Amino acid sequence: MLTAVVIRSGEALRVHFVTSESDSGEHEMNPADCAFEPETYPPEGEAFTVEFCGTGPSPIIPEMKELAWGAGSFIVFALLMRFFLFPRLKKGMDSRYTSIREGHENADATRSSARSEVAQYEAALVAAKAEASKVIDAARATLEGERQTAITAANARIATEREAAMSAADAARTAGRSQVESAVVDVVNSAVEVATGKRPDGSAVSRAVAEAMSAGVR
Repeated sequence: MLTAVVIRSGEALRVHFVTSESDSGEHEMNPADCAFEPETYPPEGEAFTVEFCGTGPSPIIPEMKELAWGAGSFIVFALLMRFFLFPRLKKGMDSRYTSIREGHENADATRSSARSEVAQYEAALVAAKAEASKVIDAARATLEGERQTAITAANARIATEREAAMSAADAARTAGRSQVESAVVDVVNSAVEVATGKRPDGSAVSRAVAEAMSAGVR
């Protein structure tokens, strides 16, 4: 049975056909002719064939050096993250958190201060309204007192003027009555004297005229 043996030398490939059952030295292989290092060797006395050549690296399973490089890179990256990158990231995050917390605290303080100022303003406004009400009430009471005083004074003046007017009227009426009585007495005396030829008693005539005028007034 012929067996194809492929030998790779650089970019060149060589193919040899050998019989696995041949004992001839012409068809024996040398381990150096294998493309990959042999994994096992034939027992002593048997010929080296292509079956003993290595199959080469697996396209799926990585080699140990690849695993070593990958593990080394991961360890280096982990150390960089642990001692250099993560502390800087954590420091930046802490700084940002501190800045945000300070901003919230400042906002809360400003809000509390504004609320306190608003409460003080409202309290001052209430006090001002109360003070204004007191001033208005006091002014109203003062004006009412002054009005009552003015009314009382006016009433007193009116009463005084009325009494004075009544007194003046009474005096004028009394003076006029005296003058009328005197004139009537003169007229009566003249009339009696003309009628009788004698002058009548003046006191009697005056008394009679006064009684007549008093009766007429009543």
